[in-house]
Amino acid sequence: MLTSLFREGSSSVELTSILICTLTSILLGFVIALTHKKTSHYNKDFLITLTVLPILVQVVMIMVNGNLGTSVAIAGAFSLIRFRSVPGTSKEILSVFFAMSIGIATGMGHILFAAIITIITSFVIYILSNTKLFFKNSQEKILKIAVPENLDYTTMFNEVFEKFTKNYVLEQAKTTNMGSLFDLSYRIILKDAINEKEFIDELRIRNGNLKVVLSHPIEGNDM
Repeated sequence: MLTSLFREGSSSVELTSILICTLTSILLGFVIALTHKKTSHYNKDFLITLTVLPILVQVVMIMVNGNLGTSVAIAGAFSLIRFRSVPGTSKEILSVFFAMSIGIATGMGHILFAAIITIITSFVIYILSNTKLFFKNSQEKILKIAVPENLDYTTMFNEVFEKFTKNYVLEQAKTTNMGSLFDLSYRIILKDAINEKEFIDELRIRNGNLKVVLSHPIEGNDM
């Protein structure tokens, strides 16, 4: 049932088979792009990339056609592309790997297999992205505070945190402004129904009315 369109061991590929694989790659790439659009933040260029990527990987697979030396050269080329690219979110990396995997399948002539895997994987991604199974605590926030260098930041906010938060962790402390300030980054879980303005005001009293930023964690990125 999952046999390849290409003859095993043959050095030539029929034009009809190539066209069928190419059309399938376009269709499945579009499905992958649509899945990413429905489940994550996106831009038009990235969706175009996901749509076209299976076609390009398919071309590579057809050209390699079992040649070990060519396979090694192609692997090196893909490595260069990977290291020259801008790091993305985990969801973007997943979508790119998804598109490349489908391109490999269509490039080997396994059309039905590629279609089945695309449907199943897209369904799983959509379901997991639209359920609360892996959602973070809705009260979790990122807190960034600027502190003068002459203040001991290790304990100066403890009283405020105990009053307004269920849990807090200092994740980063770095100097800025020629060493005259510390930028502190906390991951906190706020208590239910707290007054965020009152929380920020009490922090500003202790840090000399310098910068205080309270925000939601950015999806897909670490602090």
